[in-house]
Amino acid sequence: MTDTAPLRGSFNGLIAFFAVAREKSFTRAGAHLGISQTAVSHSVRALEKRLGVQLLVRNSRTVSPTAAGERLLRSVVPSLEEIDAELEALSELRESPTGTLRITASDHAIREVLAPKLKRFLPRYPGIKVELFGDSKLTDIAADQFDAGVRLGESVAQDMIAVRIGPDVRFAVVATKRYFAEHPIPTTPEELTGHNCINIRLSTYGGLWPWEFEKDQQTVNVRVDGQLTYNSIYDCRDAAVAGLGVAYVPQELALPYVNSGHLISVLEDWCPPWDGYHLYYPSRRQASGAMSLLIAALRYEEPVS
Repeated sequence: MTDTAPLRGSFNGLIAFFAVAREKSFTRAGAHLGISQTAVSHSVRALEKRLGVQLLVRNSRTVSPTAAGERLLRSVVPSLEEIDAELEALSELRESPTGTLRITASDHAIREVLAPKLKRFLPRYPGIKVELFGDSKLTDIAADQFDAGVRLGESVAQDMIAVRIGPDVRFAVVATKRYFAEHPIPTTPEELTGHNCINIRLSTYGGLWPWEFEKDQQTVNVRVDGQLTYNSIYDCRDAAVAGLGVAYVPQELALPYVNSGHLISVLEDWCPPWDGYHLYYPSRRQASGAMSLLIAALRYEEPVS
């Protein structure tokens, strides 16, 4: 009989290695896998010893793959994804679908689109777990081991399958009445460069998000400046409400304050609706049963007029 122990040990080591590479931490990898940090470290060391190469560089703050580790990630991850997809397919033969779905999305998409629908979806399928990662960056879901991501429709890459999950999104330029009493109201997007604007930083490249406007088929991107920068659109809205500057936020977040007269919305003719949020995933990856059920639950239906 063939001894399967070496194969099993290598497979366990690969799982541990991929988890550490993804989480950039032995502790977080252990939490994700449901085992101790010591067990994760032991599995990775055993794999490195078996291969005769170092796969991870460890320091006091983070963990990153070596050149050999990067090569292993590129060559073996697709195969493991296929194995995982097949196991998911087999698990769906059971009466109740199971699986963990990792999704990256902005805080606005999570709060306004995903959370309300998950509130109805999750109780129906107790075997399905959903991990939501709030981030404003443009995530490479394949490289970062996510099952899917959520972006506004115009930002989804062409090689992705995209499913619309929300209505059009219109942004608004807002500040308090007191702010505009002390500063001239802008009549063109370019005039925003002279205002104290509240920025949002994209963690993908470390840059600030340019404010995008459109009118009469003319698109204008404005790099604004100001004293405050956040990575949450809700913090930007709250800072504007506090009178700390001009914010560019989804209209629905500002509307209660605009209706009460606390905030003033300007440049409205430069703020057309944008294509709404879409759930997207790689076209080469077949959606699991759990993902198919989630897609069906999140799919946006145009309201009947």
